[in-house]
Amino acid sequence: MLVHPKKRPRYQIQAPLTSLIDIVFMLLIYFLLTTNFMVDEGIKIKLPHASAAAPQTRQEITVYVDKDGRAYLMDAEVALDDMFARVKAMIGSDPDRLVVIKADREVILNKAVKVMDIVKAAGAGRLCLATEKGL
Repeated sequence: MLVHPKKRPRYQIQAPLTSLIDIVFMLLIYFLLTTNFMVDEGIKIKLPHASAAAPQTRQEITVYVDKDGRAYLMDAEVALDDMFARVKAMIGSDPDRLVVIKADREVILNKAVKVMDIVKAAGAGRLCLATEKGL
């Protein structure tokens, strides 16, 4: 009588996945937390608060007015005399393009209104004043 010995199942090698899963979750948490704190770099201004602020999604022309009354077109400082020509060139043939004025809340109102008048005279069909969402 021929007896065959029982075949033992071979041991399977398993990599420890617990530490790998922990590292993946830590990376996920890290990226979730850091993406919430990304801030646009730009001119230091404090926007006034408004309770009905709505975010804009379309590409717009941004004009900053800091608390000393200096005007910035996008990120470059521009003299008020040159503002008209530069905004007119940026608007081009699209009079419906949005121009956003971001004026510091401590700026003298006359200087912000002067910038708004120049932008409106340059052909801006849509003009808005940026605010921060209040509580």
